[in-house]
Amino acid sequence: MTQIDAAPQTAARLSGFAARQHGDRRAVRAKRDGSWEDRTYADVGEDIERLATGLLAHGIDAGDRVCILADTRPEWSVAANALWSIGSVVVPIYPTNSPEECAWVAGNSGAVAVVVEDAAQLAKIDAVRDALPALRATFVVEGRDASDGVVALEEVAAAGGSRAEVERRRVAVAPDDPALIIYTSGTTGPPKGCVLSHRNAMAVCSIVLELGTLLPGEVAYLYLPLAHVFAQIVQLAAYQVGAAIAYYGGDTKQIIPELIEVHPDYLPSVPRLFEKLYALAMAQVPREQQDDLDRAVRLGVQVRALEARGEPVPDELAEVYRRADETVFSKIRMLFGSNLREALSGGAPIAPTILEFFYAAGVPVMEGYGMTETMGAGTVNCPDVFRFGTVGRAAPGVEVRIAEDGEILMRGPQIFVGYWENERATREVLDDDGWLHTGDLGALDDDGFLSITGRTKDIIITAGGKNITPANLEDDLRRSSFISQAVMYGDRRPYLVALVTLDVEVIVPWAQEHGLPDDLDALAQHPDIHDLVQQALDSANSRYAQVEQIKRFAILGHDFGHETGELTPTLKVKRSVVFDRYANVFDDLYAR
Repeated sequence: MTQIDAAPQTAARLSGFAARQHGDRRAVRAKRDGSWEDRTYADVGEDIERLATGLLAHGIDAGDRVCILADTRPEWSVAANALWSIGSVVVPIYPTNSPEECAWVAGNSGAVAVVVEDAAQLAKIDAVRDALPALRATFVVEGRDASDGVVALEEVAAAGGSRAEVERRRVAVAPDDPALIIYTSGTTGPPKGCVLSHRNAMAVCSIVLELGTLLPGEVAYLYLPLAHVFAQIVQLAAYQVGAAIAYYGGDTKQIIPELIEVHPDYLPSVPRLFEKLYALAMAQVPREQQDDLDRAVRLGVQVRALEARGEPVPDELAEVYRRADETVFSKIRMLFGSNLREALSGGAPIAPTILEFFYAAGVPVMEGYGMTETMGAGTVNCPDVFRFGTVGRAAPGVEVRIAEDGEILMRGPQIFVGYWENERATREVLDDDGWLHTGDLGALDDDGFLSITGRTKDIIITAGGKNITPANLEDDLRRSSFISQAVMYGDRRPYLVALVTLDVEVIVPWAQEHGLPDDLDALAQHPDIHDLVQQALDSANSRYAQVEQIKRFAILGHDFGHETGELTPTLKVKRSVVFDRYANVFDDLYAR
């Protein structure tokens, strides 16, 4: 376990600690004009200090809520640390949010200022400014707008001010003061602001430190939005341990090329990246070679497990694995930059088949479980202690138990303070003994590994009274390279049906190869595409009892999207939106 002396007790002191402890060590990698540029912790610490003095000069005070509306980039982290240094509260906004969503977060939190990335994000704030009476200052990262009240962030940093006053504010910040208000992306109802304290923030740093998830001198590639708690863990932990963050260039289509360029040691991600890479890999394997690949994966898992335990690999296994590694697995490692020590998947379930595939290839993708309300930390698999099909064991200092009704309960120093100005909602999830009622259903095995079985609010009760958890079968359907999303429906209905969307990056090339139209609307109605989905459904259904199987499905001529309100920013399906928007489609499936 890595030891760091005099660890800070608040995020307010984290950047100064990092500058002193890791001064000459690389802190940031960012792509500028086609090449990667590095900055040290000493450099970044000075940037933060200058901006903190400038924010004080512009009237930002301790306790003030300040929104950050920007993509994942170094300036986001500098702004957050500068705000923490003066005792302000950071309120992230997803860069994909609509003006109305921005208005909700900024208005509900009572934000006095907002840091926006560029003119496009500024336009969202301008569109709703009249609905934000508390907002008195706007700072922009790129460029400067001529309108009143908008100041370039670099001008704020150049304004000067008292560093002694910044230090006084920094020291005055207490562990139980709020550091973040992160609004849940909410699959139902308006988002609620999760108040996360400095104690919560430093608790997850301690967890990362004890587990060795991120190590000194390593590089973590970060494309996740910093409005999400998962990315916040990486940002905070990197400062504590002295690792570098390579910030992606802003184009998700360039993630794989950038991974190859950066050669990261650590990759936090939502499952969709791994699912797409797996689907693309499988699409390159001829059907007649699928059994060979399956055997190679099983062999690879066996070999990697022996290596991890320090046990010798029998010669006959080693030779067979060497051939598989040359033909398949080495290419997979190349996609991640050939240096990846660990990847962590969170935010949504991921199929064990995919995890086994990457593990066999030498890319250990570990699955963990947490929520915004737990500062992202709860349970986690680690490369030396893991069990595929589970989300791991309780992180250090975290307690997990299962309630009588199957709900997962969690307690620990990382559990949030409560919902911003919503005591009723807080009481619904936090009991008097400090247990968080997660709303997720699960089971603990004899070794403490947690399995997620569904959500309490997602349970479907059929007309026959059968309780169905849709997540597992939906996940099995999404294993098909042709399927992007699948949503099961059937509450108080005689049987289960599903709405399916197609993965355009896979289905269109396949259609072109087979002489079919490349228009998604046309493909959704084509019998050959229907047969493809039916094959995937038959395979998925075969794993479940008849009453749990999907009997009919419909294919949409477009995918779900965040901009259309069907997905959260972390790509979770908003079931209530889908059910309402496509009610006629579901009804038609029962009318046939």
